[in-house]
Amino acid sequence: MADEQITTIGRCYLCKRTFSFTPANVMTVMMDPGTNLPLGMTVSGTFREPTPEATARSVKEHVCPDCVTRAKQLKEVMDTPLQFDTWQRDKP
Repeated sequence: MADEQITTIGRCYLCKRTFSFTPANVMTVMMDPGTNLPLGMTVSGTFREPTPEATARSVKEHVCPDCVTRAKQLKEVMDTPLQFDTWQRDKP
C-alpha cells in the first residue's frame, strides 16, 4: 500500500481531454501563460533562451499519453529528410 501512488484525474493541456494519471509519472510541459507557448519557443516555432521573467511566470501543464505519442510521431516525420525523385525530359 505504501508503494502505491494516488491516481489523479486532470485535463490534457493540448487536446483538453480528461485523463487519469499519477502526478509523479505524468508528462508535463512548461508553458508561458503570457504567450501561451512552451517555454523558450517563439511564434515562428524556433527555440531561444527564455527570459528570466518568462521562466518565473511559467507553469507545468499535464499532457496525456495520446498527445505524447502524436508528438513523437510528428517529430519522426519532421526529422526525416525529403527525397525528391529526378526526372528526365523527353528529347525532341
